[in-house]
Amino acid sequence: MGKMFKGMGDMAKMMKAAKDMQDKMAEMQDEMDKITVTGESGAGLVRATATAKGELTALEIDPSIFHPDEKEVVEDLILAAIKDAQAKAAERSQQEMAKMAEGLGLPADMKLPF
Repeated sequence: MGKMFKGMGDMAKMMKAAKDMQDKMAEMQDEMDKITVTGESGAGLVRATATAKGELTALEIDPSIFHPDEKEVVEDLILAAIKDAQAKAAERSQQEMAKMAEGLGLPADMKLPF
């Protein structure tokens, strides 16, 4: 009978650990909305800012690139800046998740969320 209660204690510890991990994941998701990265193209003529979740929050375009005959160039620069911001957001997100995994005693290369 003592073994049965010991098993229940282990289960309670596992449930608490799972709840702690869930709380930390929710906290991390909130933090990802606050962390921003900036991608750029054209030597800084176009800058795109995004959250670590990859949501585009701002776009800055130097007015010197607005020439009617260079519309395609401007479009390419905008797309390049957005892609750069998204790549940086993904990288930052992975860094933050690795920190959290390490804090939980999990292998740093473990992919979170599961």
